[in-house]
Amino acid sequence: MFNSIRSFVTSKLGAALAIGVLLLIALSFAGGDISNVGNFGGVAGGDRVATVGDERVDTSTLSQATTSALERVKRQDPTMSMEAFIANKGMDNVLDDLIDRLAIATFGRDNGIVASDRLIDSEIAKIPAFNGADGKFSETLFRQAIQQRGITEALLRDDLAQSLIARQIMVPAATGTIMPRKLATRYAALLGETREGEIAILPSVLFRSVTEPSDKEVAAYYAANRNDFIRPERRTIRYATFGAEVFAKAIAPTDAEVAARYKANAAQYAASEKRSVTQLIVPTEAAAKAVMAEVAGGKSLEAAAQAKGLAASTLDALSKADMASEFSPALASAVFAAGKGQLAVPAKSDLGWHVARVQAIDNRPTRTLEQVTGEIVAALTAEKSRTAVADALEELESEIDGGGSLVEVAKRLGATVSTTPPVTADGRVYLRPAEGAPAVLKSALQTAFAMETEEPQLAEVEPGKTFMVFDVTEITESAPAPLKEITPQAKSALIVSKASVKARETARQVQAAMAKGQSMADALRAVGRPLPPVQKVRMTRPELASMQQQQRQVPPPIALMFNMAKGTVKVQPAGNKQAWFVVSLKDIVPGKVSADNPIVEVARRQLGTALGGEYSDALGRAIRNEVGVERNPAGVKAVRDQLAGEF
Repeated sequence: MFNSIRSFVTSKLGAALAIGVLLLIALSFAGGDISNVGNFGGVAGGDRVATVGDERVDTSTLSQATTSALERVKRQDPTMSMEAFIANKGMDNVLDDLIDRLAIATFGRDNGIVASDRLIDSEIAKIPAFNGADGKFSETLFRQAIQQRGITEALLRDDLAQSLIARQIMVPAATGTIMPRKLATRYAALLGETREGEIAILPSVLFRSVTEPSDKEVAAYYAANRNDFIRPERRTIRYATFGAEVFAKAIAPTDAEVAARYKANAAQYAASEKRSVTQLIVPTEAAAKAVMAEVAGGKSLEAAAQAKGLAASTLDALSKADMASEFSPALASAVFAAGKGQLAVPAKSDLGWHVARVQAIDNRPTRTLEQVTGEIVAALTAEKSRTAVADALEELESEIDGGGSLVEVAKRLGATVSTTPPVTADGRVYLRPAEGAPAVLKSALQTAFAMETEEPQLAEVEPGKTFMVFDVTEITESAPAPLKEITPQAKSALIVSKASVKARETARQVQAAMAKGQSMADALRAVGRPLPPVQKVRMTRPELASMQQQQRQVPPPIALMFNMAKGTVKVQPAGNKQAWFVVSLKDIVPGKVSADNPIVEVARRQLGTALGGEYSDALGRAIRNEVGVERNPAGVKAVRDQLAGEF
C-alpha cells in the first residue's frame, strides 16, 4: 500500500503500525490475533470519522483498527498504553491508512476494477488461522474464528476485496521503474563521497535562567504537555507456587496392567537388528564398482568420495524394513548381508547406486516380561502420576471457577502467598526499573495484564512438576501522572524546555551570522557564553554506512551533514531538549565511478525501487483528490476520547 512508506514508519510506533494496520481484519487473522475487541458505539461525534467518496469510515471501524494496531505494537513494547499510542499519533496514522485503502478501493470499483468471489475465496483459504491440522482450509475453523472475532463473513470479504483492488491498482504503479543510467552513475559516485564540515554544540544547560519558574508556570507547562508525563499501566500480582507432591500419589500399577502393556507393545520387546552405515551414492553401476575397487586397493570410502568431488553420508540405526522403505529392498538386503566394517554389494535405489560400509550392528534379543517389568512399571507410574496431577489440577480449576479465592486455595495446598510491588507489562517494578518481577511470573505476565482483579488463574511453571495460582489485586491504569505527584519532574522539564528555547534561538542567530559570511568560530564568540569548541568533521559515506551496518549510533549532526547541500548551514535539536547543533557543510568530494562499474546497476535498482514508491505516492494523492475525502473532526475526537478513557 502506498502509504506504508510514510515517514512515521521510522518512529517507535511506525515500524509495527506499517505492518499491522493496512489490513484491518485479514491481517489480524493472518497474525493469529482473533481475540474479541468488543463493540463500540454511542459516541457524541456521530457514527463516522470520515467520508471517502460515497463511502464512510465508521467510528467502530477506526476503534477496532486502532485496538488491533496497539496490540501489534505491544508485542514489541508491552508497556505501550492506548493513551501513549494515541498521544504518539498512532490513531491518526491508523485513520490515514483506512482512508487510503477505502479511497483506492472506491476508485477501483468506479473504474471497473473488481475482486471476484473466487479470488476472495482464494485469499481466505491462504489465512493460516483458518487452516486445520492437515494444513488445509477448514470451514469449521473459519466460522469459529470470525464468530470469535465478532465480525461477519460479509465484512471480512469486503475487507479482502478492498485489499485486492488496492493491490491491482498500486502494485503496477511501483513495478518496473528504472532510473536512467546517467543519474544512477551520479548516485553511485555519491556512495563513495567525502564530506567536510563543522559542528557546534550549544548545551541547553548553559542557557538556563537564574530565575526559578513559579508554581503557576509549572502548572501551565504541565497542562500543555500532559502527554509527556504518561505513566504505564501497572498491576499488583499475588501468587503462590506449589509442586505436584501436594496432590495424592497415584496407585502403583498392578501385575495385570504390566502384563497388558507388555502384550500391547510386543513388537517393541521382540528381537531386532539395526545397522548404521556410511554410504556414497553414484549415478551408475560401473561407477559404484570403480569405487569398490579403489576401496579394495586401500583407499577409504571417504577418500574415494572426496577424490570425485563427492561426500559420503551416514545413516544411523536403521532396521531392514526402514532401510527398504526409505531407499530400496535391494539396498536393505545388501547391507544386512554384509558384516561389520565390510562394504555391501552395490545396490540401486531411486537416488542412484549405493556403495555402503556397515559401521555398526545393533542386535537386540527378545526381552521377556520379567526382564522389562521394571521399565514398564516406571512408565505406567509416570503416566498415572501425570493423570493424577491433571485430574487434581482440573478439580482445582473447578474450585477456582466456582468462586474459590487465591488465599483459600493456597491455604488448602499449604502454599505461601506472595505479592509483588506494582509491575509494568514488561516485568519491571514500577519506578524501580533495575528491579524485575519474580522469574516465576514471567510466563504469567501477559495473562496477568489481560485479567480482572481477584479472578485467580492456574499456570504451569515447570512442566509436570511446579505450578502456580495467581491473581491481580490492584490495577492502576495508564494515565498522565497527577501534577502534585511529579511537581519536581515537571518543574525540571520546564526549566530544560525554557533553556532549550534560548539555546535554539542562539543557534539560529549563529546560523544567520554565518549566512552573512561570518565563520562559525566568530559567530559563536559573539554569543558571549563559554561554549564548547567547534568540531571539524571529515567523513566518507562508506564510513557512515559501516557505522550503520555495525548498528553503532550515528550522531544526529553527522547524519544531517550527509543530507545537506554544499555551503549550507542547518540547525538541529539533540534528544530530550538537551542541546542544539549548528551544522555547516563546507565541501563534498564525489567518489570516482566509471560507467561500467557494477555498482551502477545496483544503484539503478535501488533508485528504481525508490522511484516506484514516489510514483505510488503520487498516484495515491491523485486518487484521494479525485474520489474526495472529508474528515469528521468531531467523530475522530469522540473515538480518541473514548479509547483514551476521556468520557
